Amino acid sequence: MTEHTDTAKNVLDVVAVFTTLGTFLNLLTPVFGLIGAIVGAMRIYEMATGKDFSTLFRKKKDDDAEHE
Repeated sequence: MTEHTDTAKNVLDVVAVFTTLGTFLNLLTPVFGLIGAIVGAMRIYEMATGKDFSTLFRKKKDDDAEHE
């Protein structure tokens, strides 16, 4: 990955944490909390598997194409 991609991911991580905390403190709407939770779950998936989250969708599309 490039340095810019890593920087963008780190910024999104910080925004997701603050958005989620803000929602729990009733400072932001629940919609933003849901977005923060989704981004956080995506990052946890990436850390746990060592793969980009987008590969989950690409793999499924490739598998569907093989079965047709």
